[in-house]
Amino acid sequence: MTRRTVRIAMNGVTGRMGHRQHLVRSLLALRAQGGLDLGDGETLWPEPVLVGRRAHALRALAERHGLTEWSIDLDAVLADETVEVYFDAQATSARVDALTRAIAAGKHVYTEKPTAPDLAGALALARLARDAGIKHGVVQDKLFLPGLRKLKRLVDGGFFGEILSVRGEFGYWVFEGDWQPAQRPSWNYRAEDGGGIVLDMFPHWEYVLHDLFGRVTAVNAHVTTHIRERRDEQGKPYTATAEDAAYGIFELAGGAVAQINSSWAVRVHRDELVEFQVDGAHGSAVAGLRGCRVQHRSMTPKPVWNPDLPVTHSFRDQWQEVPDNTEFDNGFKAQWELFLRHIAREEPYHWDLLAGARGVQLAELGLKSSAEGRRYDVPELAL
Repeated sequence: MTRRTVRIAMNGVTGRMGHRQHLVRSLLALRAQGGLDLGDGETLWPEPVLVGRRAHALRALAERHGLTEWSIDLDAVLADETVEVYFDAQATSARVDALTRAIAAGKHVYTEKPTAPDLAGALALARLARDAGIKHGVVQDKLFLPGLRKLKRLVDGGFFGEILSVRGEFGYWVFEGDWQPAQRPSWNYRAEDGGGIVLDMFPHWEYVLHDLFGRVTAVNAHVTTHIRERRDEQGKPYTATAEDAAYGIFELAGGAVAQINSSWAVRVHRDELVEFQVDGAHGSAVAGLRGCRVQHRSMTPKPVWNPDLPVTHSFRDQWQEVPDNTEFDNGFKAQWELFLRHIAREEPYHWDLLAGARGVQLAELGLKSSAEGRRYDVPELAL
């Protein structure tokens, strides 16, 4: 078996998501298993080149994982002809410039979302990539979660019949930073730095709804900032200028309606941090990160509303667990494998920069809907 090395510039891997999910649990995990088997006698070996602004952090990260290549000079890395792929996990405000430079250097690009702070910037990137003839992909990790893969299996198998509605709940309490450190960086709560839960989460909801149930055709949203003062990484108080909660209604092609609440100011009283309930004429399902439970119409009980009597049974116990039926790998790693196959073998891949632009479009229209107190149609995008 022959081994082909693909050198990947990874920008932003000193951050939580870039480090844990993309470097450690994706590319380093691929190396630990001997590389990506392409199935024809060739193995793809990812070689990360760490890029960032803080030399000491990059050096420490490289040493921790036995890597030798890192740089604070992005232009020098992009000028290296042996680097084939540029990956971006930076803060949103820095992403457009770096992706533009990488595309201009002829690199294939793979990026976290949102791809840009606004739709114009997201579409401009997609056009640049198309005109440059490079391959491009956007992380859409929730599609690869075990719970949503089970849900997709139910959709494809016709379990629901006509899908009527989707209800999603996402969020948790992010500490304000005064008596306990916050679990998210402070820039998330500053609009001027690209923060806000709408730009962070609406792109996720766009691709989840689009791939599982149908394209979003209209949005009506309300956003707010529940916690108005927080403390940053140095313990200094600052005013939150970005929203920390969003409540959206999304109309879908085919007639179904989705309602999704997103909040960093909610305490969790559900099985997982994100859950989706799908109700169809023939059955319903509740899916989270890993689990998925169903109730078919043939097994649906007959509830009777009577507030004068206590409930003597558990509604949860009336649902059945969907079996795994397969082994589920890390979702980020699974999508990395598909993108690397796309590069190496021209295998199909449709989660590209135009798909990323759809997510930015939905976020932009959601914010506009909230600001103006009205419903907005979501037009189809084209380059």
